[in-house]
Amino acid sequence: MKLYGDARSGNCYKIQLILALLDRPYTWVPVDIMKGETQTADFLAKNPTGKIPLLELDDGRYLSESNAIINYLAAGSAYLPSDTFALAKLQQWQFFEQYSHEPYIAVARFINKYLGLPEDRKADYVAKQAGGHKALAIMETQLQKTAFLAADHCTTADIALFGYTPVAHEGGFDLDKYPAIQQWIMRVQALPGFIPMASS
Repeated sequence: MKLYGDARSGNCYKIQLILALLDRPYTWVPVDIMKGETQTADFLAKNPTGKIPLLELDDGRYLSESNAIINYLAAGSAYLPSDTFALAKLQQWQFFEQYSHEPYIAVARFINKYLGLPEDRKADYVAKQAGGHKALAIMETQLQKTAFLAADHCTTADIALFGYTPVAHEGGFDLDKYPAIQQWIMRVQALPGFIPMASS
């Protein structure tokens, strides 16, 4: 398999993490979004949405969208349940991540880490803070009750939200206010095969 991605991206890191936890071999293909490398004709032929991460399977098929990729890779493992209700609860957290967490925390982080918090984006950066803290508070409430988000062990619900939560401070979100989230982060970090996000 080949994984096209940006090492600083939480969405790409999710894929790297599940592959590491599952001990699956793959080839990493770096893609620089700031240089427009996802908008080239060659890349768009692979993924018309022009986004990373992108997984190229051994048979030449392509799969995009980070949570779809991690669920595909985790199929048949303990990270993805076969019970339909348990699977739906897991996906509930993944939809939460895409609609209530990532648009605030990841975007604020992008404005700060990728763009350097330019003056013309500061208002947008500040506007993301309330939504991000609301998402973190929802996670905190759940993690005060359970060790992981959707089961009594780590699943791809946790992997999905682990993409951007540990680096939320890079978007201005102080995790010191969320002790249950901090404990959850340490539990994920303690998993056999865990790898941290590449620093840059």
